[in-house]
Amino acid sequence: MAENKSDDKGEAKGGGKLKLILIIVGAVLLLAGVGVGAYFLGAGSAAKPEAAKTPAAADKPAETGVAPVGPMLPLDDFIVNILDAEGTRYLKVSMTLELLTPEGLAEVEGRKAQVRDTILLYLGSKTFDEIRDLQGKLQLRADLIGKLNALLTTGKIKTIYFTDFVVQ
Repeated sequence: MAENKSDDKGEAKGGGKLKLILIIVGAVLLLAGVGVGAYFLGAGSAAKPEAAKTPAAADKPAETGVAPVGPMLPLDDFIVNILDAEGTRYLKVSMTLELLTPEGLAEVEGRKAQVRDTILLYLGSKTFDEIRDLQGKLQLRADLIGKLNALLTTGKIKTIYFTDFVVQ
């Protein structure tokens, strides 16, 4: 009789391990099934809006979270004397204007002399202390956009990109 009791304990231990393995395998299969289902549901919902586009919707820019880039106009370098208490300093700036519409681009190209004059006069009125840090450059950009947009009648400047900014 003593032998029967020890066999029952051995079977109980082996059966417990088997149950644990089956539970783990079942959980892994369940997670894999959920993952595959989510993938196909996600891919299906992403494909639906593209397939359902109408011709009117195809003309609109895709909503990718990034604003569309407008027409760009690179300007020639600007070299100006800037005000400084320590002596003469020079500012060399290259910039590119981003406009909202192609009509605005045509207007800026037609009024390029006025745009350059406005920028040159404004840059020449700045001091080294006003433009040496990031905040000063951002303020310079905002002020230039305001001045140029006041000059333009049909087009508007979206932003200005400084492609070169050197103070000597």
